[in-house]
Amino acid sequence: METQHIKLLTLLIILLYGHTHGQACTILADSADRDSSNIAELASHTIASDSTRTDSTIVRLLREDGITFSHDNNITLLKTGQEKFDDMFCAIKQARHSVHLEYFNFRNDSIAMLLFNILIEKAKEGIEVRALYDAFGNSSNNKPLKKKHITWLRENGVQIHEFDPIRFPWVNHIFGRDHRKIVVIDGQIAYTGGMNVADYYIEGTEQVGKWCDMHCRLEGTEVNTLQKIFLKAWEKVTGESIDGEQYYNGDSPKYTYKGLKDYALPTAHKMMCGIVNREPHKTPKAVRQFYYHTINAAKDTMRIINPYFTLIPKIKKAIKRAVKRGVVVQIMISEPSDIPLTPDCVFYNANKMQKAGCQVWVYQPGFHHTKVIMVDGEVCTVGSTNLDARSLKCDYEANVAIIDPHVTQQLTDLFENDKKFSFKLEDGVYKKWRTPWQRFRAWFAHLFSPFM
Repeated sequence: METQHIKLLTLLIILLYGHTHGQACTILADSADRDSSNIAELASHTIASDSTRTDSTIVRLLREDGITFSHDNNITLLKTGQEKFDDMFCAIKQARHSVHLEYFNFRNDSIAMLLFNILIEKAKEGIEVRALYDAFGNSSNNKPLKKKHITWLRENGVQIHEFDPIRFPWVNHIFGRDHRKIVVIDGQIAYTGGMNVADYYIEGTEQVGKWCDMHCRLEGTEVNTLQKIFLKAWEKVTGESIDGEQYYNGDSPKYTYKGLKDYALPTAHKMMCGIVNREPHKTPKAVRQFYYHTINAAKDTMRIINPYFTLIPKIKKAIKRAVKRGVVVQIMISEPSDIPLTPDCVFYNANKMQKAGCQVWVYQPGFHHTKVIMVDGEVCTVGSTNLDARSLKCDYEANVAIIDPHVTQQLTDLFENDKKFSFKLEDGVYKKWRTPWQRFRAWFAHLFSPFM
């Protein structure tokens, strides 16, 4: 009888508190199946969560890891390749002082040639144009830049260099690749996300069909952080130290750029953002700690879209713990993929996550190369980081940590819309979807996840 009174009183507290703060709905849904001690614990957690919001918890933990935040930023999501290149090219054409580009690769195709011609025109105007591309990223795509392209660019005023050229014995160049995608214009606006420079972001490919990806334009103080990242990489590659106030205008904009996309969000230019920069030997744990802290802080919902969902144990365990504490975890992976073996590992992990209580959708019309996470409607990220060992433990990566409900909602809407083009991985579906040979191959592939 006493236990029933405790349960009734606890439920009443949760109900009253949840009505006021909107945080108890998921607790009420399964409260009847929990014992009184578990309910009391959940009630105290709910009450405490008002003073320790998800976003404040994540910010505090990330600050402890050395990540800085500012409050004067604006994020404009660029949800397709066409949107990204239209917006970025428009801004570059209006550059007054400098254009800096750092990419995993520039594919030798029409969109890259269009970009290069714009850069050459800006260089002829006296604009400083500096570009970096990763040697492995260049050689690993089927339309790499050739020496003639590099010579042509340099002869026309574009300073372009290769990050970590691959030389004998080759194997020593496997790790620590520059996977970042950063463009900074006049030190005032920046672009970053998951897209390199290639036609297939607009046209798709015969192999995978439509190519879905995410990029963003950033304005505000954190542009200065991305500029510092680029100039540090530039010095590492060229030995040239570039500095001066003219390169850091993010917090004190001097120029107006016309024709750029504008969502006019209520929090425009007042968004809290920080840059999560993974740099081997300097900040090697940065991006995996970001995901770890973000997943651990989730209280209500978590949505993940990531193409290479091969997962390291630390992140896998964090996701499972989130499910156990009542977080609704939704994951979207892609059925088509651009590389062999890795998709099998992704499908294996997706099946395991579904069995652990996650809701998993498999996107079918094309390759979903998007790398985002949204937590509790408050926190999200856009960047270059995959949820695989290479991104989290080896390569140079950059993500924007965004503490803003409106941008988070935009990404959530994208997730919800893409469900229409996906099937849900429910009990029994995996065995119908994948043949016995494919399931064995997936199990075999997951053994190599520490190297993917």
